[in-house]
Amino acid sequence: MAKILIIHGPNLNLLGRRETETYGVATLASINQQISAMAERAKIHCETFQSNHEGLIIDEIQKHGGSIDFIIINPAGFTHTSVAIRDALLAVNIPFIETHLSNPSKRESFRHTSYFSDIAYGIISGFGAKSYQLAMSEAIEYCTHNCV
Repeated sequence: MAKILIIHGPNLNLLGRRETETYGVATLASINQQISAMAERAKIHCETFQSNHEGLIIDEIQKHGGSIDFIIINPAGFTHTSVAIRDALLAVNIPFIETHLSNPSKRESFRHTSYFSDIAYGIISGFGAKSYQLAMSEAIEYCTHNCV
């Protein structure tokens, strides 16, 4: 059975209460429920993880090296700052989709640079909670054709 790891970065635990005009009203729990249901219907194992701490995200990526087929990651604020998470993703060599609720290109200029986009399998942003559903759909498609 293929395995997909979903990683949610800092402050995403506050979804539904935080800057709803930017991030929408969906909670992290509802997003996880929707994408887990998609994976279950496709008979794919899905794990979710959220942390506000860079080192814990790195540990989670390293822990799953060799045991996960695909990663969906919303690095959130670490998108623009974390060479260390980038290096962890490169080290495990697992394809991943960089996902964002908002469109970073339409926000403050410091959000326009991503340390992940050039190494990502793909990027989905700007669709609110639906960004995760679109990413999961693509991850399922990838796993259906490429995972044992």
